[in-house]
Amino acid sequence: MNLESKKALGCIGAILMVVSFVGISGRLYEGLPLVAGIILVLIALNGFADHYKDKSIFNNSLYGLIIVIVGIVAAVLIFVILIMPIAPELAKLDWTNTAAVREFIRKNLWSFLGPIIGAYLTAVISLIISAVFFRKSLDALSACSGERIFEKAGLIWLIGAVLSIILVGFIIIWVSWILIAVGFFSMKTPAETPPPPQ
Repeated sequence: MNLESKKALGCIGAILMVVSFVGISGRLYEGLPLVAGIILVLIALNGFADHYKDKSIFNNSLYGLIIVIVGIVAAVLIFVILIMPIAPELAKLDWTNTAAVREFIRKNLWSFLGPIIGAYLTAVISLIISAVFFRKSLDALSACSGERIFEKAGLIWLIGAVLSIILVGFIIIWVSWILIAVGFFSMKTPAETPPPPQ
């Protein structure tokens, strides 16, 4: 696979990530473009890591992805574990009785908020740690390719991860994906040497 192919894969993958963020409305299948985009970007980064002889380009991005996945799983587990004490009461609650539901929430407010806050903070912490690795990957790609927009995208991704605790950070992360797509699109690749005449 030549550099142009790697560049095209990265560009398409980043665009899929951008589009998936716009289109997600809770349906499971709408996450498929995001998954496909991540896979394509990883393939492109692996190709560039081989070309530039710098494994940190791919390895750091892979570490970042693994940390995000582990963080999401941990957040779900924390939520389930913390919600368990009131699970029997939730099962018995008559959800058609608005007054009873309101009263139950009033009495068990912290029993609801605790698991939600715990799970969310776990997800945010994993997002920040993963963003550090993604930034290292993009910084390495920027240094090797000379395309400085990757360096800016990595910094914006990290800022977005830190600000994700107040939700606006997810929009900033999305902006970094746009910059990554632009970076792949504008990346200059040297012309391939034609084969010697027969």
